Amino acid sequence: MSGSATATPSAAKPATDINEIFAKMSYGPAPESQAAVNKWLQDHGRKFGLFIGNQWVHPEGRSYMKSVAPATLEVLAETMQATREDVDVTVVAARTAFNTWSTTPGSTRARILYSIARHLQKHFKLLSVLEALDNGKPFVESMNADVKLLVRHFYYYAGWAQLCETEMAEYAPLGVIAQVIPWNFPLMMLAWKIAPALAMGNTVILKPASATRLSALLFAEIVAEAGVPPGVINILTGPGSIGGYLCAHPDVDKVAFTGSTEIGQGLRKSISGSGKKISLELGGKSPVLVFDSADLDAAVEGVIQAIFFNQGQVCCAGSRLLVQESVYTKFIEMLKFRLGKHRVTVSLDKCTDMGAIVDAEQLRTVQSYIDIAREEGCTVWQPEIVVPTSGYFLPPTIITNVQPVSRCVQEEIFGPVLCCMSFRVPSEAYALANNTKFGLASSVWSENINLALEAAHAIKSGVVWVNSHNIFDAAAGFGGYGESGFGREGGKEGLFEYVRPSWQKRPRPDISKIRDVREWSAATPALPPAPTSSPIASTSTSPASDHVDRTWKIHIGGKQRRSDSNHYYTVKTPKGAILGQVPDCNRKDIRDAVEAANLAQNSWANSAPFLKSQIMYYIAENMQCRREEFASRLSTMTGVSMEEALHEVDLSIDRMFYWASYTDKNGGIVQETPWKGFTIQVNEPVGTIGIVCPNNNPLLSFISLIAPAIARGNTIIVVPSSQFPLCALDMYQIFDTSDLPPGVINIVTGVADHLAKVLVDHQNLRAVWYFGSAEGSYHVEYLAASNMKRTWVSYGQVRDWSDRHQGSGHEFLHHACEVKNIWLPVGETAF
Repeated sequence: MSGSATATPSAAKPATDINEIFAKMSYGPAPESQAAVNKWLQDHGRKFGLFIGNQWVHPEGRSYMKSVAPATLEVLAETMQATREDVDVTVVAARTAFNTWSTTPGSTRARILYSIARHLQKHFKLLSVLEALDNGKPFVESMNADVKLLVRHFYYYAGWAQLCETEMAEYAPLGVIAQVIPWNFPLMMLAWKIAPALAMGNTVILKPASATRLSALLFAEIVAEAGVPPGVINILTGPGSIGGYLCAHPDVDKVAFTGSTEIGQGLRKSISGSGKKISLELGGKSPVLVFDSADLDAAVEGVIQAIFFNQGQVCCAGSRLLVQESVYTKFIEMLKFRLGKHRVTVSLDKCTDMGAIVDAEQLRTVQSYIDIAREEGCTVWQPEIVVPTSGYFLPPTIITNVQPVSRCVQEEIFGPVLCCMSFRVPSEAYALANNTKFGLASSVWSENINLALEAAHAIKSGVVWVNSHNIFDAAAGFGGYGESGFGREGGKEGLFEYVRPSWQKRPRPDISKIRDVREWSAATPALPPAPTSSPIASTSTSPASDHVDRTWKIHIGGKQRRSDSNHYYTVKTPKGAILGQVPDCNRKDIRDAVEAANLAQNSWANSAPFLKSQIMYYIAENMQCRREEFASRLSTMTGVSMEEALHEVDLSIDRMFYWASYTDKNGGIVQETPWKGFTIQVNEPVGTIGIVCPNNNPLLSFISLIAPAIARGNTIIVVPSSQFPLCALDMYQIFDTSDLPPGVINIVTGVADHLAKVLVDHQNLRAVWYFGSAEGSYHVEYLAASNMKRTWVSYGQVRDWSDRHQGSGHEFLHHACEVKNIWLPVGETAF
């Protein structure tokens, strides 16, 4: 579908008289030549195979797909449709290369990445023109954004390759990486994924999007020219099903995907329980907040940059405009006036503001959302400007009179469509901004620095731009919260997506015999023990104390409570003696615990780090006072010697002290980005986390998991060891006497897998940490895909919790934090 106008800008009669020229100030044609691109395509016969092991491979019997320029509908070339056999061959090539590349010194890898960057610079114009042609975006954007960032990423991560042996000494490369990228920023997405992967010693297999394959194939030739060893970078073109097969391949160690939330959820499910690492950068519905204290003229230009950059086909596009009520009408009028001057034309016209939509299907999708908005009673406005009639073009679109629940407000459109709402006070703006399942990016417009920073803190998104939008750099991480995915690309934080702790082997759990989720999570209520089946274990020298009821309660919202289930199970010593009974909790108990944790979350997250540390030090001190009591409980319950029990208690106390020290030492850094301002990485809490503890080292594993979570401002629902829960339940007396605020730590006992399913199903939980079976790890990862919870699972591997590398360290901090990058300009310069 094309725009409503009947002539292209170039068809307009040019002004010839000097007075007329100055009166109209109309643009003349400024086309960029595509001659070099045409020659490159012709040199290949406009037909491309697969790039495997630094060679073009043309297997027989393969079909081809046409690459069409969306602005002109010109057929640029044909690219091969890979098969499963091709994937298998490519994985072998990448694995063979990994054996050498992973042991190549970091300094050598750095020089190769520098070489890639230099060679990309040599072919800067060729890459820019090809990207604009193949994608439909304006040439000026591809040159000034896409290709510049492509080069910048390889320079930046060359530096990390040089430093990895000291700065990342506790980590090792993963192996073969499957990378699947979208069509909106082919070269930029390619750089975001390949550069950090190579820097850390991995090899990659990249599958570009079907609609935009050509720039990745040109990149392949350039990296071969740059001296990259065969098999380190491989490019496979093919249908979406081949991307799925590649990601599920058993010899792929990590999946990196950028694309829609729906496809990301499918990928998450397809590799669940496999031991593969995964990072997902998914959809967004980013808010743009314009306060009455903003420079409105600058904000108008900022909004246009936020939503109409790359025709709105940007995951972080500012597609929800929230304007303070006092200036709402004026601002919308200013925005419409500015869009009346917008130029929509072919990609290679250097004077264009907006190019073509990527293909006919995407154009139909965007138009359908516009039609739905009209059906829902919204007001749709488009400027009366000239739009080409040939190609996939659409004018910029503004939708007003929307509701917070309107589909155009809640769903990602991925096109040049802006939905506008008003707000009265800042708190309402924050509520509207956070009223979304996504959390990728946002921007704030205000000359009041206090208000701008308050808003940046309040909005739940991985990136916040102040008085700017769509600013990117290799030194600053990018990624989202919620259904915008997890993991970060860019910055040092992007390195952790391509490494594993050095002590850890690649998990390869056997998930061939996974039970149905209902069978896995089934739990029959426990029955009381037979009257004479087991003796009662004595823990006191007083015979009378043996007749005291030993029934524990759960701990929710700072209070000891009975379980809603009214069922209890018996805890015994290894010799069968009864130690007591603990609640066999159910779904309602988890719901109550999540509610209590969510109520406490904001207050705990925003409390002073010094206060958190004092509370945690107090907990450790109170544990020290009851050291022998905890050790006696451990020894009686697990059967270890008193000496071993004392050692575990001492390690637990030390670990609480260790994490108390981190409450004010991991807040973030200032990123060194090349712009006039500050880019501040803030390590925010994940939010409310569900934790399922293992059976080994029941006290030490319990402390090792809860302490980093609360140290970084999270609130938690913790299921202690099902077999040995009593030492964890003893802890709520410690919490009560250590000034821990109610709801920060909530303890729920019962069958671990039954409660794990309830936790992962809960929509108001941000993450689940599961340390249990391989089967349970599969189900937790699979179920978490429903709303893209972050997960940390053990795949059935048993940790040595007494080892400082396995039981503490950066890995725990990584899982306890969400990284937010705030871009803050300084000075009077307009950005």
